[in-house]
Amino acid sequence: MTAQTRMVKANGLDMQIIEEGKGPLVLLCHGWPELSYSWRHQIPAIAAAGYRVVAPDMRGYGGTTAPEEISAYTIFDLVGDMVALVQALGEKQATMVGHDWGAQVAWSAAMFRPDVFPAVAALSVPLRNRGPAAPLDILKQQGISTFYWQYFQKPGVVEEEMARDWNHTLRAIYYGTGLGLLLKPGRGMVEDAKVPEQTPGWISEAEIQHYIETFTRTGIAGGINWYRNIDRNWELGAPWQDAKIYQPSCFIAGAKDPVITGLIGAKSLETMDQFLPGLRSKVIIEGAGHWIQQEKPAEVNKALIDFIKGL
Repeated sequence: MTAQTRMVKANGLDMQIIEEGKGPLVLLCHGWPELSYSWRHQIPAIAAAGYRVVAPDMRGYGGTTAPEEISAYTIFDLVGDMVALVQALGEKQATMVGHDWGAQVAWSAAMFRPDVFPAVAALSVPLRNRGPAAPLDILKQQGISTFYWQYFQKPGVVEEEMARDWNHTLRAIYYGTGLGLLLKPGRGMVEDAKVPEQTPGWISEAEIQHYIETFTRTGIAGGINWYRNIDRNWELGAPWQDAKIYQPSCFIAGAKDPVITGLIGAKSLETMDQFLPGLRSKVIIEGAGHWIQQEKPAEVNKALIDFIKGL
């Protein structure tokens, strides 16, 4: 059975999904700025292992509805989409897998609805315990004013910068150098990044063009709105302060990923075990960066399938 792309209605959205295989349901949630297409190496492998695999374009991305209101992109909306997707597919439960922002959705889904998501695997972003204050407030308290989360807050600014040249923007984010996470005052995120002439071995010219064509058509406002709810998500998460995820869990990351080598991520990588009593495996893949399921598909597929088979 080959993968099929189709539309489903879930949580008030028209949601575009890629689907393949039969068996227990596995959901694959992409991150920023990505698409269901980012799982192109995992979908056939997990399906061949005996599972029904579904990768949606998440809220605001690709072929899925992108509500205009910033407030429509809270973690409750994102998890609600996945609960509704399970129901729309005629299932009661799913193993939840997420990368980057999708990992945040996966952790939250497992925490909020353990009855629907009895197992969770996250790529690149460790489980972060809810902090003592809202994230943007913490940055301000630390005297930081140019972190990319802060730059993303003003509607229209980053959207305009990225849309100037999607060819440069996406290449810069995926494999450029000098990308600003801490921005220079008055500068954007991608404008000073350098892009090598050759695509790296993990992504072909045709594959990068797929992303460029899609984001040229849809823009990035929906995806940026996820970031504009960071503090709201902190407020909404109050009932889950210090909550643990008891279901079987798995974490996979690239050894060169700045998310786990940076200050916040490195600390989360150390502390997350205490909030994951069901942690089965923590797989750090050498030679891989942030786009791990595309960079090292064979290693990621093995780690995911080993985890899912062991449930």
